[in-house]
Amino acid sequence: MRRVALTGGIATGKSHVRSQFEKLGVPTIDADTLAREAIAPGTRGLDNVVRRFGSEVCDAAGVLNRKKLGAIVFANPQARRDLEHIIHPYVREAMDRWFASLDAARCPVGVADIPLLFETGREKEFDAVVVTACAAAAQLDRLMKRDGLTKDEAAQRIAAQWPLDGKVAKADYVIRTDGTFDDTNRQVNDVVRQLQSRSATDAIRND
Repeated sequence: MRRVALTGGIATGKSHVRSQFEKLGVPTIDADTLAREAIAPGTRGLDNVVRRFGSEVCDAAGVLNRKKLGAIVFANPQARRDLEHIIHPYVREAMDRWFASLDAARCPVGVADIPLLFETGREKEFDAVVVTACAAAAQLDRLMKRDGLTKDEAAQRIAAQWPLDGKVAKADYVIRTDGTFDDTNRQVNDVVRQLQSRSATDAIRND
């Protein structure tokens, strides 16, 4: 089975592309969902977050205020690294268990959506990397509308990641999301065909 990573800049269409992989029968897993599980109420991860960032990042019920925590970590690179050290070990272990649970005969390709793939140096753990990309102006506008951010806040979050051009340069496959959903879906279909063809070829070689 081919382990495939899906990444790209924030607000470049990863969620839509991942949903298209699912519709085409390719199993996927989302690192952001795992990250939320890592710091859910009652977890050791949340205890570590409170210990590092203070109880003010939680509401009166003890639930993490993600927007308040985000404002802290996106304004302070060291704070962001500290949060990543809390979350990423859980995410990596859960993802490895998920890949191991897949039946290679039924699922020749599995896709993990990992926004910070290159930032965390994990790209070598995968057989192929798919990057979603769009124009910088579109990315900024989408992020402002999606998360209710000011222009400066959105730009700060984009700047906290690797430059999108750098991710595109390191990708095995690039899916442009500047056009219509149909345009994007056609690209996803093409990538799936290529990945499945490559997986079949690898299986023959390993026989």
